[in-house]
Amino acid sequence: MSGLLAFRHVKNKGSQRLSLSWFSSSGFSRFLHSLPFATVNAEEVSGSKPAEVLNLVQGKWTRSSSWNTIPDPLNGESFIKVSEVDEKGIQPFVESLSKCPKHGLHNPFKAPERYLMLGDVSMKAAHKLSLPEVSDFFAKLIQRVSPKSYEQAFAEVYVTQKFLENFCGDQVRFLARSFAVPGNHLGQQSHGFRWPYGPVAIITPFNFPLEIPVLQLMGALYMGNKPLLKVDSKVCIVMEQMLRLLHDCGLPVEDVDFINSDGKTMNKILLEGKPRMTLFTGSSRVAEKLAGDLKGRIKLEDAGFDWKILGPDVQEEDYVAWVCDQDAYACSGQKCSAQSLLFMHENWSKSSLVNKLTSLAARRKLDDLTVGPVLTFTTDAMLDHMNKLLQIKGSKLLFGGEPLQNHSIPAVYGAIKPTAVFVPLEEILKENNYELVTKEIFGPFQIVTEYKHDQLPLVLDTLERMHAHLTAAVVSNDLLFQQEIIGNSVNGTTYAGLRARTTGAPQNHWFGPAGDPRGAGIGTPEAIKLVWSCHREIIYDVVPTKSPPPCRRSLATTARSLVIPPHTPPPEARNRCGIILLVVKSFSFFSLNVFVGSNYKSFVGYRTLPDQDLRLSIVLNPEPIFLKLKPEA
Repeated sequence: MSGLLAFRHVKNKGSQRLSLSWFSSSGFSRFLHSLPFATVNAEEVSGSKPAEVLNLVQGKWTRSSSWNTIPDPLNGESFIKVSEVDEKGIQPFVESLSKCPKHGLHNPFKAPERYLMLGDVSMKAAHKLSLPEVSDFFAKLIQRVSPKSYEQAFAEVYVTQKFLENFCGDQVRFLARSFAVPGNHLGQQSHGFRWPYGPVAIITPFNFPLEIPVLQLMGALYMGNKPLLKVDSKVCIVMEQMLRLLHDCGLPVEDVDFINSDGKTMNKILLEGKPRMTLFTGSSRVAEKLAGDLKGRIKLEDAGFDWKILGPDVQEEDYVAWVCDQDAYACSGQKCSAQSLLFMHENWSKSSLVNKLTSLAARRKLDDLTVGPVLTFTTDAMLDHMNKLLQIKGSKLLFGGEPLQNHSIPAVYGAIKPTAVFVPLEEILKENNYELVTKEIFGPFQIVTEYKHDQLPLVLDTLERMHAHLTAAVVSNDLLFQQEIIGNSVNGTTYAGLRARTTGAPQNHWFGPAGDPRGAGIGTPEAIKLVWSCHREIIYDVVPTKSPPPCRRSLATTARSLVIPPHTPPPEARNRCGIILLVVKSFSFFSLNVFVGSNYKSFVGYRTLPDQDLRLSIVLNPEPIFLKLKPEA
């Protein structure tokens, strides 16, 4: 998710810092013991000195009876011990959720000082993350559990820090800004408020162990919710340390529960604890299961098979090639926004783009983690998928397609060279090929195809048939071409122009899917309000009416009509509202004429129950006349 803006920020810090490999010792290590929140040293975590990760519930850090050992993704050593809660130990977490009321920890009418408190926490946390020793600590910790280049890891810390800066001071309460609409009369107004859900749950993946959970967690807190946070156990140590930093910045320890567990246990907590809303970021398969289990009380940022279209205007080849390489292969392709399918206009096919992509991919190496372990696909699984694609008529391997060499990455993870497979556009659209071609491989793997100028409808048809609509890029400065693509597509975060990319997601714009009412956003005020609050309308009506309560009198009649003569209404109807109870005893058809002053009202009806009396209440309001007829119970 972290953007190119952050990359440039890192680059400006100097080449010396960027040249550090993941395992090198930096000058910041001596500051570690001065970090009051840290319980681990990122550079010392190893099989011989494993770190421990605890749970947090009802304001207390706790250990469970069972521990899950996490293998080092670079050498397979058991380097982190995670205290995991099993199904027998979920009760404290269920109780904690149930203790939070539906109206939340705060709302516009309750404990508004918490908005200010969270603004202060954000300010202090942003300041801490801006300190070189703290940002370096988190960047290296991210590298240890989700191997990526230092630039990519630092960019994640940078975006998180800028997000926290955005919600300092009064900015938290501005999220709860209400609106008012004039009513029908003096003293009546309707007010719309953003209201918390109360107890909520957050489930986040491994690929961005700091940015995704922090942005969603703080958004949930800002709006008044009490979150239960679960991060993928492979990387949960990063968020455990971040929670300790937030506590050090003044966040009450009771505000957030943090759990480590397997998926089955977490599912049971959700079913028994019944959070009012759950945010899930991860695979589409799990997302659909949770949506059913939770009866729709969920927001999703699930997988995305993200596409990029290169338009007819070929220019800035070096830059476009560099962005394509970054989009497809940064973080070893383990981004939900990674470029999965590249459409090249025939003009680009005639350029040197593919050769440049091949050269850029070849520069990536394990030594600096510009390519590294794939944590959700094995090497065999990715190569098997590639071989199936190569059986499609006209397909070919552009580059890559081989395992990484000379490494100790455990077999449970994947390790392949950045790979691109060309598949003809006409073949992609065939029914027996489409599902295979558009299968998301969460690794350094992409599909490349070509289209001619008159084949743009085929490209649009390919987009229409996709089921995930997260990010997209239209690489062209041709405004008419941009409008054609954007107007016929859905993706929630779409970049357009020559500098367009599929990855990035800095803190300054919406990031999330479109086309699904369950879709979640992240990072912006709009995303926070959409995901972490609902609308509540309060209608104030405070000025009493001048008219006194209506009086009532009964009148029985067997006549076909009742006439109150003009200008001589009964005393009860002269200055107040009169209600006459009319009992029709004998006739199946009746008409009623009512005169009050110069006003006239007529009613004609049929009896529906001929064997029973029909009782009608007639309300007379002389100024103006108001007549209601309804069966009386």
